[in-house]
Amino acid sequence: MLTSSLLAAAQPGEDLFFAAAQKERDRINAERLSLEAGFDREDAACYKKFFTNSCLKEVQLRRRAAIALLRQQEVALNDRERKEKAAAQIQKTEEKSSPEALRQAAERRDQALQETRERVERSQQKADERGVLKQNEALNAAETAKKAQASQQRAQARVEQKATVAEEVKKYNDKQQEVKERKASREQKQREQTKPPAKSLPTPP
Repeated sequence: MLTSSLLAAAQPGEDLFFAAAQKERDRINAERLSLEAGFDREDAACYKKFFTNSCLKEVQLRRRAAIALLRQQEVALNDRERKEKAAAQIQKTEEKSSPEALRQAAERRDQALQETRERVERSQQKADERGVLKQNEALNAAETAKKAQASQQRAQARVEQKATVAEEVKKYNDKQQEVKERKASREQKQREQTKPPAKSLPTPP
């Protein structure tokens, strides 16, 4: 009777856990697909920008941080499932023991499960902290990339401005030279027109 009661009590909780675990895994997979699709669209948009490589690098950094965070969640979930499966297997083995052994085993199992949950919670907390840290690093890297891109754009604008000024100066100098040449040509013609007439030859006797 005791064995049957323990089995009946454990089975629903075990089923609920694995159902919840599958739901969480489905959520992680769906979020991964959504993120990948979003980052693919951002990659495509980068090819329309002037600084394509810088844009692609920024998207890649954010992609790695987001996917790494999902991977950490998935690893933690797998770890919890392994622990629950191990506990379930222990329970099935102990069901063949005496009532006293079952009671002691149940206590050990409860203690082990509690310790496991605490370890998983600590591990999940550390994973979340690492995920936040990586996200911050990715954001900082993205901000640095944006600043570098802005600086490069300003430098390019200065180069283009200098080239434009140089071209305008050249046009101005060419025009001044053309004016000087026309003036010199007019002065030369005026001098030729104002020359005294050549002396006429003496008439023959």
